[in-house]
Amino acid sequence: MIRTIIFDLGGVVITLDPQQAVDRFKALGLHDAAKRLDSYTQSGIFGDLEHGLITAEDFRRELSVLVGREVSHEACAHAWQGYALEVPQRNLDALQHLRRDGYRVVLLSNTNPYMMEWAESPDFDGHGHPVSYYFDQCYLSYRMQLMKPSEDIFRAVLSSEKTFASECLFVDDGARNVATASQLGMRTFCPVNGEDWTAEIRDFLKDNG
Repeated sequence: MIRTIIFDLGGVVITLDPQQAVDRFKALGLHDAAKRLDSYTQSGIFGDLEHGLITAEDFRRELSVLVGREVSHEACAHAWQGYALEVPQRNLDALQHLRRDGYRVVLLSNTNPYMMEWAESPDFDGHGHPVSYYFDQCYLSYRMQLMKPSEDIFRAVLSSEKTFASECLFVDDGARNVATASQLGMRTFCPVNGEDWTAEIRDFLKDNG
């Protein structure tokens, strides 16, 4: 029986626009932004930030060196937040319905402090609520110093939630992340970025409880 549903943020709860993020970093002077940015697992200073190996201030300083000029915190935040295209109301409604139906609903995201400045602000949903309003718990890569698709981050979540993999449904638009969760024994669903997954999740839970 499914008791806990684990959602990714980007590409599931919110719709991503990777090109917008690339364009914003290019505008800062990072001409190879397309090579440095990845929608699923970042590398270099981008990956170090999401892995919690460097702070937001470390990232700002190192990005300034890369582009050859001083880049502000606000400019970094604007560039990172270019990933966020839309927060569909249908997704937020579905999260609330799942919680009302008795499921434990948690977030597991590869993310960083700049993205979470927006996501944890009242601007997130347009109604004055941060992303945490919609979840029982939020697990963030940079705080855990672990990243998907490593098994370690999934095991850490299972341990913290005091649950079994067989009692979890994992929803993520990254195929590698879904593969790891499946190998650990979770039920999984891999929607396409921006896809309306709400009906499919509802139907799955009807059949698998």
